[in-house]
Amino acid sequence: MSELPYILHITERALWEAARARGTYEMSTRGRTLQEEGFIHLSTRAQLPAVADFLYGSYDGPDDLVVLVVDPARLDVPLRYEAPKPGGEEFPHVYGAIPVGAVVDVEMWE
Repeated sequence: MSELPYILHITERALWEAARARGTYEMSTRGRTLQEEGFIHLSTRAQLPAVADFLYGSYDGPDDLVVLVVDPARLDVPLRYEAPKPGGEEFPHVYGAIPVGAVVDVEMWE
């Protein structure tokens, strides 16, 4: 078990299922890939409700939303906590694809 707290990423179930088949998760945020953004956006448990509301507040998609629970100790790429603007709240960013083995749980998002 990791000594670091788990970090979270909200996504559409179909995107997670595709990642499982591929072996890595590569979506940065809603509608943007790791290649487009340069990193994958994640959040802490406390940050998740606001992030989910911001990204999916009006979501009426055909797919369920799920929360990927990621163990930072299982990542093989850099993890940095960064603020979108100087002095702002820091969010976890993963600089590379997330191996499916680093996802220790998948939770439904209501």
